[in-house]
Amino acid sequence: MINAIQERAFPGCVVYASHRGNPILLKSYGYKTYDSLDAVYTSDLFDMASVTKVMASTLALMKLYEDGLIDLDEPLKNYVDGLGWRKIGKVTLRQCLAHQAGLQSWIKFYEEIRRNNGRYKGHTISDSRSEDYPYKVAEGMFLHREFYKRIKKYIKAAPVNREPHYVYSGLFFYLVPEIVQRLTRRPFEVYLQEVFYQPMGLSTLTFNPAEKFALDRIVPTEIDSFFRYEPIHGRVHDEGAILMKGISGNAGLFGTVEDVASLWQMWLNNGSLNGVEYLKPSTIDVFTSYQYANKGNRRGLGFDKPLLEYDSLISSVAKSASFESYGHTGYTGTLVWADPANDLLFVFLSNRVYPTRESKAIYQLNVRPDIHQALYDYLAAIIENCD
Repeated sequence: MINAIQERAFPGCVVYASHRGNPILLKSYGYKTYDSLDAVYTSDLFDMASVTKVMASTLALMKLYEDGLIDLDEPLKNYVDGLGWRKIGKVTLRQCLAHQAGLQSWIKFYEEIRRNNGRYKGHTISDSRSEDYPYKVAEGMFLHREFYKRIKKYIKAAPVNREPHYVYSGLFFYLVPEIVQRLTRRPFEVYLQEVFYQPMGLSTLTFNPAEKFALDRIVPTEIDSFFRYEPIHGRVHDEGAILMKGISGNAGLFGTVEDVASLWQMWLNNGSLNGVEYLKPSTIDVFTSYQYANKGNRRGLGFDKPLLEYDSLISSVAKSASFESYGHTGYTGTLVWADPANDLLFVFLSNRVYPTRESKAIYQLNVRPDIHQALYDYLAAIIENCD
């Protein structure tokens, strides 16, 4: 770990692991930035990036599925207003969650809203706060109150492959908050808090963390040099999520390692935590299973899965991870992986995008898979000694 920090894979990180629900590793390393002034603590909040797709979007949809409010094989247009005859409206929820719909990978919304002269188009971003521009994106940048309509317009217009196939895409997840609000009549973040986070005692799982926590508890991410032109600290790193007012199904969730681990332990416990059932085991089985393995797609529903054929050059997890295991990675340098076959949970939180996303050392050094594999080796050694 120290070598990874010295090689500037990330300024600091937190690592957690549990076996059979019992913590076997909880440790912080390094500092929040490379000035080495503020150490990372296990009580710090990290930007979960795309792990949000699982811990927020997928979590909510699992409950809606269980309650009979969604059918995974119905078209998206049945749940999102205004898609009409567009091809994106015809893809199913199952295809979207498994990244099998052939949707475009992503859209640079922050570029789409600029004119050729560099100024922002109307009803997008203003340099001053007002009733129409209430949400602060950065210093001197305020978002129009109905900007989501523009995001939805760009997603509707995005190309869809003629034949559905695997393309990792975040576009569907921008629409999940609308689906949740439409079916539950509660805002996305309120639904998550009331149904899951608060009852489970997960007080740090939140969007827009600077509204609730001191900045010294929140790990900074990138020094933005192309859109917000400032250090990103206390606001979501993802450019699309900040244009969703920080509350997106694609990215935006923050939390501490122990709260993150508790939520994932619920899944490992077949839907229960501290004696309370939040999801049924059958729901978890559906969402954490391979969906289109016969088409070369390794994904579950929302959840990532081990490669169908292990390749150390591209795998994010250990070779020993079972095919029953599931998890997700995040662009900021996060990874969470649960393995029911071995009753092992692994959480790795870092800010590898500090000071710039151009840092690739976390991948080049194979940091997360190597630590993950070391945990499997440790458990194997214990079992061998017991025998």
